[in-house]
Amino acid sequence: MGLAKNENPNQGAFVIDELTELVEEAVLAEFEKIAERGGVLGAMETGYQRSKIQEESMHYEMLKHTGEYPIIGVNTFRNPHGDPIPQSLELARSTEAEKQSQLTRLRDFHERHAAEAPAMLARLQQAVIANGNVFEVLMEAVRVCSLGQITHALFEVGGQYRRSM
Repeated sequence: MGLAKNENPNQGAFVIDELTELVEEAVLAEFEKIAERGGVLGAMETGYQRSKIQEESMHYEMLKHTGEYPIIGVNTFRNPHGDPIPQSLELARSTEAEKQSQLTRLRDFHERHAAEAPAMLARLQQAVIANGNVFEVLMEAVRVCSLGQITHALFEVGGQYRRSM
């Protein structure tokens, strides 16, 4: 915040007023950028807020990884006797037999619930469209529908998130 850059932050309201003014100017500048894009809805249509959040997040992560933004115990002043940072991670992969077993069980699940699943997926989609209690219908849907079926049904109704790069 800049408070530590002052010799004596308790000397009066000047420092606090200055910091408050800086924050107000930054907020006003951001509001003006949103207003230039047609307000909140116009900025949402162009993806301004999402891209701004992504940019700030990437900037913060970069500063963290380079050490320019020190975080005690994360990238500075780490415990020398603590757990070492692994240079490479070993991924746990399933065997081909495990993969085929899971696919067989999924196929059997689809066959067992082939009659009930379409109606339940339609009911789930209708709950989303009507802004109803989706969680309640979702809890019933998982008994007869696979995660893939549910995800596909929800994508049909609400679309799929695509990160803008």
